[in-house]
Amino acid sequence: MSDSAPDSHSRPSSNSEKLDLTTKIAFGAGDLGTAITAMIGISYLSPFLTDVAGLNPQLAGQTQLIGKVWDAVNDPMVGVLSDRTQSRQGRRYPWMIWGAVPFGIFFFLQWIVPHFSNNENANQWGLFWYYTAISILFNAFYTIVNLPYTALTAELTQDYDERTNLNSFRFAFSIGGSILALVIALVISFIIPDNRSLQFLLLGAICAIISVLPVYWCVWGTKKRAQAVARLHPETEQQVSIPFLQQLKIAFSNRPFLFVVGIYLCSWLAVQLTAGIIPYFVTSWMRLPQWHISSVLLAVQGTAMAMLFVWSAISQRVGKQAVYYMGMTLWIIAQAGLFFLKPDQVVFMYCLAVLAGFGVSTAYLVPWSMLPDVIELDELKTGQRREGIFYSFMVFLQKICLGLAVSFVLQRLGAAGYIKPTPETPMPIQPDSVLEVIRVSIGPLPAIALICGLVLVYFYPITRAMHAEILLKLQERRRKI
Repeated sequence: MSDSAPDSHSRPSSNSEKLDLTTKIAFGAGDLGTAITAMIGISYLSPFLTDVAGLNPQLAGQTQLIGKVWDAVNDPMVGVLSDRTQSRQGRRYPWMIWGAVPFGIFFFLQWIVPHFSNNENANQWGLFWYYTAISILFNAFYTIVNLPYTALTAELTQDYDERTNLNSFRFAFSIGGSILALVIALVISFIIPDNRSLQFLLLGAICAIISVLPVYWCVWGTKKRAQAVARLHPETEQQVSIPFLQQLKIAFSNRPFLFVVGIYLCSWLAVQLTAGIIPYFVTSWMRLPQWHISSVLLAVQGTAMAMLFVWSAISQRVGKQAVYYMGMTLWIIAQAGLFFLKPDQVVFMYCLAVLAGFGVSTAYLVPWSMLPDVIELDELKTGQRREGIFYSFMVFLQKICLGLAVSFVLQRLGAAGYIKPTPETPMPIQPDSVLEVIRVSIGPLPAIALICGLVLVYFYPITRAMHAEILLKLQERRRKI
Protein backbone atom coordinates (compact mmCIF):
# COMPACT_ATOMS: atom_id res chain seq x y z
CA MET A 1 0.00 0.00 0.00
CA SER A 2 1.31 3.41 -0.93
CA ASP A 3 0.42 4.97 2.40
CA SER A 4 2.61 2.51 4.31
CA ALA A 5 5.68 2.81 2.12
CA PRO A 6 8.53 4.62 3.82
CA ASP A 7 9.23 8.09 2.58
CA SER A 8 12.83 8.30 1.41
CA HIS A 9 13.32 11.63 3.13
CA SER A 10 11.76 10.68 6.47
CA ARG A 11 12.76 7.10 6.98
CA PRO A 12 15.53 4.90 5.55
CA SER A 13 14.79 1.69 3.73
CA SER A 14 14.72 -1.56 5.66
CA ASN A 15 18.19 -2.35 4.32
CA SER A 16 19.56 0.90 5.71
CA GLU A 17 18.37 -0.15 9.16
CA LYS A 18 20.83 -3.07 8.99
CA LEU A 19 24.22 -2.44 10.56
CA ASP A 20 27.51 -3.54 9.04
CA LEU A 21 29.77 -5.88 10.98
CA THR A 22 32.38 -3.21 11.75
CA THR A 23 29.78 -0.98 13.43
CA LYS A 24 28.35 -3.88 15.42
CA ILE A 25 31.79 -4.88 16.67
CA ALA A 26 32.68 -1.31 17.60
CA PHE A 27 29.37 -0.89 19.42
CA GLY A 28 29.92 -4.15 21.29
CA ALA A 29 33.39 -3.00 22.35
CA GLY A 30 31.80 -0.12 24.23
CA ASP A 31 30.59 -2.51 26.92
CA LEU A 32 33.94 -4.26 27.34
CA GLY A 33 35.53 -1.93 29.88
CA THR A 34 32.48 -1.47 32.08
CA ALA A 35 31.87 -5.23 32.00
CA ILE A 36 35.42 -5.88 33.21
CA THR A 37 35.10 -3.47 36.12
CA ALA A 38 31.58 -4.67 36.97
CA MET A 39 32.63 -8.34 37.05
CA ILE A 40 35.70 -7.65 39.18
CA GLY A 41 33.63 -5.45 41.49
CA ILE A 42 30.72 -7.82 42.06
CA SER A 43 32.94 -10.92 42.32
CA TYR A 44 35.88 -9.67 44.36
CA LEU A 45 35.14 -6.32 46.03
CA SER A 46 33.27 -7.78 49.01
CA PRO A 47 35.96 -10.38 49.87
CA PHE A 48 38.65 -7.74 49.24
CA LEU A 49 37.04 -5.33 51.69
CA THR A 50 36.36 -7.97 54.37
CA ASP A 51 39.38 -10.27 53.99
CA VAL A 52 42.19 -8.01 52.69
CA ALA A 53 41.39 -4.41 53.65
CA GLY A 54 40.06 -5.72 56.98
CA LEU A 55 36.71 -3.93 57.09
CA ASN A 56 34.11 -5.70 59.16
CA PRO A 57 31.26 -7.03 56.97
CA GLN A 58 28.73 -4.48 58.24
CA LEU A 59 30.93 -1.51 57.22
CA ALA A 60 31.84 -3.24 53.96
CA GLY A 61 28.14 -3.59 53.19
CA GLN A 62 27.43 0.03 54.07
CA THR A 63 30.21 1.45 51.90
CA GLN A 64 28.97 -0.54 48.91
CA LEU A 65 25.38 0.50 49.60
CA ILE A 66 26.31 4.21 49.67
CA GLY A 67 28.24 3.81 46.41
CA LYS A 68 25.31 2.06 44.75
CA VAL A 69 22.76 4.59 46.00
CA TRP A 70 24.85 7.44 44.61
CA ASP A 71 25.38 5.44 41.42
CA ALA A 72 21.61 5.12 41.13
CA VAL A 73 20.97 8.79 41.92
CA ASN A 74 23.39 10.03 39.27
CA ASP A 75 21.83 7.85 36.54
CA PRO A 76 18.76 10.08 35.99
CA MET A 77 21.00 13.15 36.22
CA VAL A 78 23.33 11.92 33.48
CA GLY A 79 20.38 10.56 31.48
CA VAL A 80 18.56 13.90 31.46
CA LEU A 81 21.74 15.86 30.74
CA SER A 82 22.77 13.57 27.88
CA ASP A 83 19.29 13.88 26.37
CA ARG A 84 19.76 17.67 26.45
CA THR A 85 23.39 17.71 25.27
CA GLN A 86 24.02 19.46 21.98
CA SER A 87 27.42 19.19 20.32
CA ARG A 88 29.07 18.41 17.00
CA GLN A 89 29.79 14.95 18.45
CA GLY A 90 26.10 14.25 19.13
CA ARG A 91 24.29 13.82 22.44
CA ARG A 92 26.10 10.77 23.84
CA TYR A 93 29.73 10.81 22.68
CA PRO A 94 31.12 13.80 24.68
CA TRP A 95 30.24 12.02 27.91
CA MET A 96 32.05 8.86 26.85
CA ILE A 97 35.13 10.71 25.56
CA TRP A 98 35.72 12.82 28.67
CA GLY A 99 34.64 10.25 31.26
CA ALA A 100 36.77 7.26 30.18
CA VAL A 101 40.12 8.14 31.80
CA PRO A 102 38.75 9.16 35.26
CA PHE A 103 36.63 5.99 35.12
CA GLY A 104 39.81 3.90 34.91
CA ILE A 105 41.70 5.88 37.57
CA PHE A 106 39.01 5.61 40.24
CA PHE A 107 38.51 1.91 39.53
CA PHE A 108 42.19 1.32 40.32
CA LEU A 109 42.03 3.35 43.55
CA GLN A 110 39.43 0.92 44.94
CA TRP A 111 42.12 -1.76 45.31
CA ILE A 112 44.60 0.18 47.45
CA VAL A 113 44.70 -0.55 51.20
CA PRO A 114 45.62 2.68 53.03
CA HIS A 115 46.56 2.74 56.70
CA PHE A 116 45.08 5.55 58.80
CA SER A 117 45.73 4.77 62.47
CA ASN A 118 47.18 2.23 64.88
CA ASN A 119 43.87 2.33 66.69
CA GLU A 120 41.74 -0.44 65.18
CA ASN A 121 38.45 1.41 65.51
CA ALA A 122 39.84 4.64 64.01
CA ASN A 123 41.45 2.69 61.18
CA GLN A 124 38.12 0.96 60.46
CA TRP A 125 36.37 4.30 60.02
CA GLY A 126 39.27 5.71 57.99
CA LEU A 127 39.02 2.75 55.61
CA PHE A 128 35.25 3.10 55.49
CA TRP A 129 35.35 6.76 54.44
CA TYR A 130 38.19 6.16 51.96
CA TYR A 131 36.38 3.34 50.16
CA THR A 132 33.07 5.22 50.32
CA ALA A 133 34.59 8.32 48.66
CA ILE A 134 36.31 6.26 45.97
CA SER A 135 33.13 4.26 45.40
CA ILE A 136 31.11 7.45 44.88
CA LEU A 137 33.63 8.85 42.39
CA PHE A 138 34.10 5.58 40.52
CA ASN A 139 30.37 4.98 40.21
CA ALA A 140 29.82 8.55 38.98
CA PHE A 141 32.28 8.09 36.12
CA TYR A 142 30.99 4.59 35.43
CA THR A 143 27.58 6.17 34.79
CA ILE A 144 29.07 9.00 32.72
CA VAL A 145 30.64 6.43 30.39
CA ASN A 146 28.10 3.63 30.42
CA LEU A 147 24.68 5.27 30.40
CA PRO A 148 25.17 7.35 27.22
CA TYR A 149 26.67 4.24 25.63
CA THR A 150 23.62 2.09 26.38
CA ALA A 151 21.33 4.82 25.02
CA LEU A 152 23.08 4.48 21.63
CA THR A 153 21.18 1.23 20.95
CA ALA A 154 18.00 3.03 19.94
CA GLU A 155 19.98 5.63 17.95
CA LEU A 156 21.85 3.19 15.70
CA THR A 157 18.86 1.26 14.29
CA GLN A 158 15.07 1.13 14.54
CA ASP A 159 14.72 -2.45 13.32
CA TYR A 160 13.12 -4.82 15.91
CA ASP A 161 15.29 -7.88 15.21
CA GLU A 162 18.42 -5.87 14.38
CA ARG A 163 18.35 -4.43 17.89
CA THR A 164 18.36 -7.92 19.37
CA ASN A 165 21.30 -8.78 17.12
CA LEU A 166 23.09 -5.55 18.06
CA ASN A 167 22.66 -6.41 21.72
CA SER A 168 24.12 -9.84 20.98
CA PHE A 169 27.35 -8.11 19.96
CA ARG A 170 27.17 -5.82 22.96
CA PHE A 171 26.79 -8.67 25.40
CA ALA A 172 29.29 -10.87 23.60
CA PHE A 173 31.84 -8.19 24.48
CA SER A 174 30.27 -7.74 27.90
CA ILE A 175 30.54 -11.43 28.73
CA GLY A 176 33.89 -11.57 26.96
CA GLY A 177 35.11 -8.76 29.20
CA SER A 178 33.85 -10.63 32.25
CA ILE A 179 35.69 -13.74 31.08
CA LEU A 180 38.88 -11.78 30.40
CA ALA A 181 38.71 -10.24 33.88
CA LEU A 182 38.25 -13.66 35.47
CA VAL A 183 41.12 -15.15 33.45
CA ILE A 184 43.39 -12.29 34.56
CA ALA A 185 42.34 -12.87 38.17
CA LEU A 186 42.97 -16.62 37.82
CA VAL A 187 46.44 -16.12 36.29
CA ILE A 188 47.41 -13.60 38.97
CA SER A 189 46.28 -15.99 41.72
CA PHE A 190 48.69 -18.63 40.34
CA ILE A 191 51.58 -16.19 39.80
CA ILE A 192 51.21 -14.58 43.26
CA PRO A 193 49.60 -17.33 45.37
CA ASP A 194 50.40 -16.04 48.87
CA ASN A 195 49.89 -12.26 48.77
CA ARG A 196 46.22 -11.38 48.28
CA SER A 197 46.81 -7.65 48.75
CA LEU A 198 49.28 -7.61 45.85
CA GLN A 199 46.95 -9.85 43.83
CA PHE A 200 44.12 -7.32 44.02
CA LEU A 201 46.40 -4.32 43.43
CA LEU A 202 47.80 -5.87 40.25
CA LEU A 203 44.33 -6.98 39.14
CA GLY A 204 43.00 -3.44 39.62
CA ALA A 205 45.87 -1.86 37.68
CA ILE A 206 45.66 -4.21 34.69
CA CYS A 207 41.87 -4.05 34.45
CA ALA A 208 41.85 -0.25 34.79
CA ILE A 209 44.13 0.12 31.77
CA ILE A 210 42.30 -2.30 29.51
CA SER A 211 38.90 -0.87 30.51
CA VAL A 212 39.52 2.62 29.15
CA LEU A 213 40.66 1.91 25.58
CA PRO A 214 37.51 0.13 24.25
CA VAL A 215 35.39 3.21 25.06
CA TYR A 216 37.33 5.16 22.41
CA TRP A 217 37.06 2.25 19.98
CA CYS A 218 33.27 2.41 20.33
CA VAL A 219 33.19 6.17 19.76
CA TRP A 220 35.43 5.92 16.70
CA GLY A 221 33.57 2.96 15.19
CA THR A 222 29.94 4.05 15.65
CA LYS A 223 29.95 7.83 15.31
CA LYS A 224 29.47 7.89 11.52
CA ARG A 225 26.55 5.50 11.75
CA ALA A 226 24.91 7.55 14.53
CA GLN A 227 25.36 10.73 12.52
CA ALA A 228 23.83 9.09 9.44
CA VAL A 229 20.81 7.91 11.44
CA ALA A 230 20.47 11.39 12.97
CA ARG A 231 20.25 12.88 9.46
CA LEU A 232 17.60 10.36 8.38
CA HIS A 233 15.79 10.42 11.74
CA PRO A 234 16.23 13.95 13.14
CA GLU A 235 14.04 13.00 16.08
CA THR A 236 16.86 10.82 17.47
CA GLU A 237 18.94 13.95 18.13
CA GLN A 238 16.03 16.16 19.14
CA GLN A 239 16.67 17.97 22.40
CA VAL A 240 14.17 16.92 25.06
CA SER A 241 12.10 19.87 26.27
CA ILE A 242 9.71 18.18 28.71
CA PRO A 243 10.36 19.27 32.33
CA PHE A 244 12.11 16.69 34.51
CA LEU A 245 9.23 15.95 36.90
CA GLN A 246 6.83 15.58 33.99
CA GLN A 247 9.31 13.18 32.38
CA LEU A 248 9.21 11.12 35.57
CA LYS A 249 5.43 10.99 35.47
CA ILE A 250 5.32 10.00 31.81
CA ALA A 251 8.04 7.36 32.19
CA PHE A 252 6.31 5.63 35.09
CA SER A 253 2.92 5.78 33.42
CA ASN A 254 4.40 3.76 30.54
CA ARG A 255 3.17 0.26 31.44
CA PRO A 256 5.56 -1.73 29.20
CA PHE A 257 8.48 0.23 30.67
CA LEU A 258 7.53 -0.87 34.17
CA PHE A 259 7.49 -4.48 32.99
CA VAL A 260 10.96 -4.15 31.43
CA VAL A 261 12.32 -2.57 34.61
CA GLY A 262 10.89 -5.45 36.66
CA ILE A 263 12.23 -8.10 34.30
CA TYR A 264 15.70 -6.53 34.30
CA LEU A 265 15.68 -6.07 38.06
CA CYS A 266 14.71 -9.68 38.76
CA SER A 267 17.28 -11.06 36.30
CA TRP A 268 20.17 -8.97 37.57
CA LEU A 269 19.28 -9.38 41.19
CA ALA A 270 19.86 -13.10 40.64
CA VAL A 271 23.07 -12.49 38.66
CA GLN A 272 24.67 -10.19 41.20
CA LEU A 273 23.51 -12.01 44.31
CA THR A 274 25.03 -15.21 42.94
CA ALA A 275 28.27 -13.59 41.74
CA GLY A 276 28.68 -11.73 45.02
CA ILE A 277 28.24 -14.77 47.25
CA ILE A 278 30.23 -17.27 45.13
CA PRO A 279 33.63 -16.33 46.69
CA TYR A 280 32.23 -17.13 50.15
CA PHE A 281 30.38 -20.22 48.86
CA VAL A 282 33.48 -21.70 47.21
CA THR A 283 35.87 -21.13 50.11
CA SER A 284 33.62 -21.38 53.18
CA TRP A 285 31.05 -24.00 52.10
CA MET A 286 32.86 -26.04 49.44
CA ARG A 287 36.24 -25.64 51.24
CA LEU A 288 38.11 -25.15 47.95
CA PRO A 289 41.24 -23.05 47.18
CA GLN A 290 40.82 -19.44 46.01
CA TRP A 291 41.47 -20.18 42.33
CA HIS A 292 38.19 -22.13 42.11
CA ILE A 293 36.31 -18.82 42.53
CA SER A 294 37.52 -17.59 39.15
CA SER A 295 37.03 -21.02 37.60
CA VAL A 296 33.38 -21.27 38.68
CA LEU A 297 32.64 -17.76 37.44
CA LEU A 298 34.41 -18.58 34.16
CA ALA A 299 32.18 -21.64 33.70
CA VAL A 300 29.09 -19.41 34.07
CA GLN A 301 30.32 -16.58 31.87
CA GLY A 302 31.87 -18.85 29.22
CA THR A 303 28.59 -20.71 28.78
CA ALA A 304 26.66 -17.44 28.70
CA MET A 305 28.87 -16.10 25.93
CA ALA A 306 28.66 -19.30 23.90
CA MET A 307 24.87 -19.24 24.12
CA LEU A 308 24.39 -15.54 23.37
CA PHE A 309 24.17 -15.81 19.58
CA VAL A 310 22.25 -19.09 19.86
CA TRP A 311 19.56 -17.36 21.94
CA SER A 312 19.57 -14.41 19.52
CA ALA A 313 18.87 -16.73 16.58
CA ILE A 314 16.16 -18.57 18.50
CA SER A 315 14.63 -15.21 19.47
CA GLN A 316 14.12 -14.30 15.82
CA ARG A 317 12.08 -17.47 15.40
CA VAL A 318 10.06 -17.69 18.59
CA GLY A 319 10.30 -14.20 20.13
CA LYS A 320 12.01 -12.64 23.14
CA GLN A 321 9.55 -13.89 25.74
CA ALA A 322 9.91 -17.55 24.76
CA VAL A 323 13.70 -17.32 24.90
CA TYR A 324 13.48 -15.83 28.38
CA TYR A 325 11.23 -18.70 29.56
CA MET A 326 13.73 -21.29 28.32
CA GLY A 327 16.80 -19.67 29.85
CA MET A 328 15.23 -18.84 33.21
CA THR A 329 13.85 -22.35 33.69
CA LEU A 330 17.34 -23.83 33.32
CA TRP A 331 18.77 -21.19 35.62
CA ILE A 332 16.23 -21.84 38.40
CA ILE A 333 17.15 -25.52 38.31
CA ALA A 334 20.83 -24.56 38.67
CA GLN A 335 20.22 -22.26 41.67
CA ALA A 336 18.19 -24.96 43.42
CA GLY A 337 21.01 -27.44 42.81
CA LEU A 338 23.59 -25.10 44.36
CA PHE A 339 21.51 -24.85 47.53
CA PHE A 340 21.50 -28.64 47.99
CA LEU A 341 25.14 -29.10 46.91
CA LYS A 342 27.45 -30.98 49.29
CA PRO A 343 31.08 -29.91 49.87
CA ASP A 344 32.52 -33.00 48.15
CA GLN A 345 30.45 -32.55 44.93
CA VAL A 346 32.97 -30.41 43.06
CA VAL A 347 32.23 -31.77 39.56
CA PHE A 348 28.49 -31.27 40.11
CA MET A 349 29.21 -27.67 41.18
CA TYR A 350 30.83 -26.96 37.81
CA CYS A 351 27.95 -28.67 35.96
CA LEU A 352 25.48 -26.40 37.75
CA ALA A 353 27.65 -23.37 36.91
CA VAL A 354 27.43 -24.28 33.20
CA LEU A 355 23.65 -24.76 33.47
CA ALA A 356 23.31 -21.35 35.13
CA GLY A 357 25.23 -19.84 32.22
CA PHE A 358 22.37 -20.75 29.85
CA GLY A 359 20.04 -18.53 31.88
CA VAL A 360 22.54 -15.73 32.52
CA SER A 361 22.87 -15.36 28.75
CA THR A 362 19.16 -14.53 28.38
CA ALA A 363 19.39 -12.11 31.33
CA TYR A 364 21.98 -10.18 29.32
CA LEU A 365 20.09 -10.32 26.04
CA VAL A 366 16.33 -10.01 26.55
CA PRO A 367 15.63 -7.00 28.83
CA TRP A 368 18.02 -4.68 26.98
CA SER A 369 16.53 -5.63 23.60
CA MET A 370 13.04 -4.84 24.94
CA LEU A 371 13.85 -1.33 26.14
CA PRO A 372 14.26 0.39 22.72
CA ASP A 373 10.76 -0.86 21.80
CA VAL A 374 9.42 0.90 24.90
CA ILE A 375 11.20 4.11 23.88
CA GLU A 376 9.41 4.12 20.53
CA LEU A 377 6.07 3.67 22.28
CA ASP A 378 6.95 6.68 24.43
CA GLU A 379 7.85 8.69 21.32
CA LEU A 380 4.47 7.82 19.83
CA LYS A 381 2.77 9.20 22.95
CA THR A 382 4.95 12.28 23.62
CA GLY A 383 6.48 13.16 20.24
CA GLN A 384 10.00 13.21 21.74
CA ARG A 385 12.91 10.76 21.90
CA ARG A 386 14.03 10.23 25.50
CA GLU A 387 16.49 7.31 25.47
CA GLY A 388 18.62 8.76 28.25
CA ILE A 389 15.80 9.17 30.73
CA PHE A 390 14.47 5.64 30.17
CA TYR A 391 17.86 3.96 30.33
CA SER A 392 18.77 5.97 33.42
CA PHE A 393 15.56 5.17 35.33
CA MET A 394 15.88 1.50 34.49
CA VAL A 395 19.42 1.38 35.87
CA PHE A 396 18.48 3.71 38.76
CA LEU A 397 15.97 1.26 40.21
CA GLN A 398 18.22 -1.70 39.53
CA LYS A 399 21.19 -0.18 41.38
CA ILE A 400 19.15 0.89 44.40
CA CYS A 401 17.73 -2.61 44.83
CA LEU A 402 21.01 -4.39 44.15
CA GLY A 403 22.88 -2.10 46.54
CA LEU A 404 20.37 -3.00 49.22
CA ALA A 405 20.64 -6.71 48.38
CA VAL A 406 24.46 -6.84 48.56
CA SER A 407 24.47 -4.78 51.74
CA PHE A 408 21.81 -7.05 53.24
CA VAL A 409 23.86 -10.19 52.54
CA LEU A 410 27.04 -8.70 54.03
CA GLN A 411 25.12 -7.44 57.05
CA ARG A 412 23.74 -10.92 57.59
CA LEU A 413 27.21 -12.47 57.25
CA GLY A 414 28.54 -10.08 59.87
CA ALA A 415 25.60 -10.62 62.21
CA ALA A 416 25.95 -14.41 61.84
CA GLY A 417 29.55 -14.22 63.04
CA TYR A 418 31.67 -14.32 59.87
CA ILE A 419 35.31 -15.10 60.69
CA LYS A 420 37.90 -13.16 58.66
CA PRO A 421 40.75 -15.14 57.09
CA THR A 422 44.24 -14.48 58.45
CA PRO A 423 47.72 -15.42 57.16
CA GLU A 424 47.78 -18.15 59.81
CA THR A 425 44.24 -19.37 59.01
CA PRO A 426 43.50 -18.54 55.36
CA MET A 427 40.33 -20.70 55.32
CA PRO A 428 38.72 -20.52 58.77
CA ILE A 429 35.84 -22.87 59.53
CA GLN A 430 32.74 -20.69 59.62
CA PRO A 431 29.88 -21.14 62.12
CA ASP A 432 26.75 -22.93 60.90
CA SER A 433 24.85 -19.61 60.99
CA VAL A 434 27.26 -18.11 58.42
CA LEU A 435 27.07 -21.18 56.19
CA GLU A 436 23.28 -20.98 56.24
CA VAL A 437 23.38 -17.34 55.11
CA ILE A 438 25.72 -18.29 52.25
CA ARG A 439 23.52 -21.19 51.07
CA VAL A 440 20.27 -19.19 51.21
CA SER A 441 21.93 -16.33 49.32
CA ILE A 442 23.08 -18.61 46.50
CA GLY A 443 19.91 -20.71 46.24
CA PRO A 444 16.42 -19.58 47.32
CA LEU A 445 16.92 -15.80 47.05
CA PRO A 446 18.06 -15.77 43.38
CA ALA A 447 15.48 -18.45 42.47
CA ILE A 448 12.61 -16.36 43.88
CA ALA A 449 13.80 -13.34 41.86
CA LEU A 450 13.92 -15.43 38.66
CA ILE A 451 10.39 -16.76 39.19
CA CYS A 452 9.12 -13.19 39.59
CA GLY A 453 10.85 -12.32 36.32
CA LEU A 454 9.07 -15.16 34.53
CA VAL A 455 5.71 -13.85 35.72
CA LEU A 456 6.49 -10.35 34.44
CA VAL A 457 7.62 -11.61 31.03
CA TYR A 458 4.37 -13.52 30.66
CA PHE A 459 2.40 -10.26 30.92
CA TYR A 460 4.83 -8.08 28.89
CA PRO A 461 2.62 -6.40 26.24
CA ILE A 462 4.91 -5.42 23.31
CA THR A 463 5.08 -8.20 20.72
CA ARG A 464 6.83 -8.10 17.34
CA ALA A 465 3.48 -7.27 15.70
CA MET A 466 2.74 -4.45 18.15
CA HIS A 467 6.21 -2.99 17.63
CA ALA A 468 5.72 -2.99 13.86
CA GLU A 469 2.45 -1.11 14.36
CA ILE A 470 4.20 1.45 16.59
CA LEU A 471 6.86 2.07 13.94
CA LEU A 472 4.21 2.42 11.24
CA LYS A 473 2.35 5.07 13.24
CA LEU A 474 5.60 6.93 13.93
CA GLN A 475 6.42 6.79 10.26
CA GLU A 476 3.04 8.30 9.35
CA ARG A 477 3.50 11.09 11.89
CA ARG A 478 6.98 11.95 10.58
CA ARG A 479 5.65 12.27 7.04
CA LYS A 480 3.21 14.92 8.20
CA ILE A 481 5.86 17.03 9.91
